[in-house]
Amino acid sequence: MIRLRGQLVCMTAEERSAVLAHMGEHIRLTQTEPGCLSFDISETDDPFTFEVMEAFRDREAFDLHQARTRESDWFMATRGILRDFRVEEVGD
Repeated sequence: MIRLRGQLVCMTAEERSAVLAHMGEHIRLTQTEPGCLSFDISETDDPFTFEVMEAFRDREAFDLHQARTRESDWFMATRGILRDFRVEEVGD
């Protein structure tokens, strides 16, 4: 399993608005991808910081998700926002 955990850190109200405008569709699309075990983006106590947690069956499913994301409206709207993520392979 591949797991990603981290934060999306907005610096401006405009960045926060972009996340909120595209987050629901991004979550919905990702959760329907083959190999997606779980995927969530949630608000934290800091209104400019979002917690991101993902789990994919294997490296192939994770890589396909990353490729799809790079072509998505989500990525285009949020590409300048700071991402602080850790990706790890868990178990076998």
